[in-house]
Amino acid sequence: MEHDVQHWDLLLTQNGFSEPLFRRAFAYDGEVLESGYPRNDILNSPHRDDIAAAVRRRLGIPKGKRVVLYAPTWRDDFHHAIGKRAFRLEFDVDRFRRTLGRDHVLLLRTHYLVTDRPKWTPGDCVMDVSVYPDISELYLISDVLVTDYSSSMFDFAVTGRPMAFFTYDLERYRDHVRGFYFDFDAEAPGPLLHTTQDVVDALCEPDALDAGYRSARAAFAARYCPHDDGHAASRVLDRVLHNPAN
Repeated sequence: MEHDVQHWDLLLTQNGFSEPLFRRAFAYDGEVLESGYPRNDILNSPHRDDIAAAVRRRLGIPKGKRVVLYAPTWRDDFHHAIGKRAFRLEFDVDRFRRTLGRDHVLLLRTHYLVTDRPKWTPGDCVMDVSVYPDISELYLISDVLVTDYSSSMFDFAVTGRPMAFFTYDLERYRDHVRGFYFDFDAEAPGPLLHTTQDVVDALCEPDALDAGYRSARAAFAARYCPHDDGHAASRVLDRVLHNPAN
């Protein structure tokens, strides 16, 4: 990273909150453009419904099935060896199958650094989409995001759809592993749930999950993804092509 940062001409941020954090984390003193993220333009594309339908067909998700995307992050303190991050699925998939498997599909998206993922049987209501090339397309087809502390929350917030947080190790993660740059407990745009049963119960009440946290999601999106309006790539291109650095 120390080598790469020296070659950056421009750093993009999703919001004003991130700029000082990025500068400090990357030891970067160059130009920053608060543009929103081009990768999220698809979430506000006028063609997003057609794209979503094509993605569902590609994955073989039947019509009428509600899609739950489970995207946990990795843990710095859990690994096989140096360079090999492990993954231990704390979410009880069998409980999800029994309760929601008839009309729901669970998409499992592990962090790209994780090298050990569980294997699932084709045709199951649980699908491993960890190597699907574009997570933004998975956001498009997901009715709800279940995550823990993953930065996926900042991108999925663009959709305005419900989120739930499976925070079974919140105290350990916050106090001993990574910590947070913001007040996660107060600002999380969805319930903090400590057991699989809590998550399943929340998913069984989609209207309550939606309506109960609508204002929290709106406040979260206004602070952390105010520029993800479908035109971020255009702003970046305007800056790079029409206002090149001196």
